[in-house]
Amino acid sequence: MFRITDQYFWNIVFTLFFIGLIVVAIIILDTEARLDYRELTLMDMTIMTLATWRVIRLFVCDTVTKWFREQFWNVNKVGKQLVLEKPASGPRRTIADLLSCPWCFGVWASAWVVLLYLSSEVAQYIILFLAISAVATFLQILANLVGHRAELLKRENELR
Repeated sequence: MFRITDQYFWNIVFTLFFIGLIVVAIIILDTEARLDYRELTLMDMTIMTLATWRVIRLFVCDTVTKWFREQFWNVNKVGKQLVLEKPASGPRRTIADLLSCPWCFGVWASAWVVLLYLSSEVAQYIILFLAISAVATFLQILANLVGHRAELLKRENELR
C-alpha cells in the first residue's frame, strides 16, 4: 500500500535543489567550460569515472569523513553507550540517507566531478589524484581478496 510521509517533502526539496544545481552547472559549462563535453576522450571519461567512484567511497564509506556523516545522525544514550541513529524525518534524515547510499550520492558526486573537470584546469589535477587513488584502492581490494582466498584455502587444507 502506498503511504505518504513527511519525509517525501524533504526528498522532493533535495531533488529540486539538485535539479537546480544541474541547470546552473549546465549554464556555467555552456559559457565558461575550458573543455567542451563533445571533446572528451575515453581517457577523460575513465579519469572522471574513477574520481567519482573515489569521491563516493570517500564520503559514503571512509573513516576520514565519518565525522562529517555523523553530523546528520542523532546521538542517543542507550544504557552507558552512545548510539547513532538516523533521524526519523526532516532534512537531516534526507542527508543521512544520501550519505549512506552510494547510488544516491553517486549522482551528486558525478555532477560535481564533471562540472569541476570541464570548468577548471586546477581541478583536473585533483580529479587525477582521486582517479589514481581509486586505482590504488582497487588494487588493494584485489590484494585483500586474493590474500583472503589464499587464507581460506590454507585453512580448508588444514582441516582435511
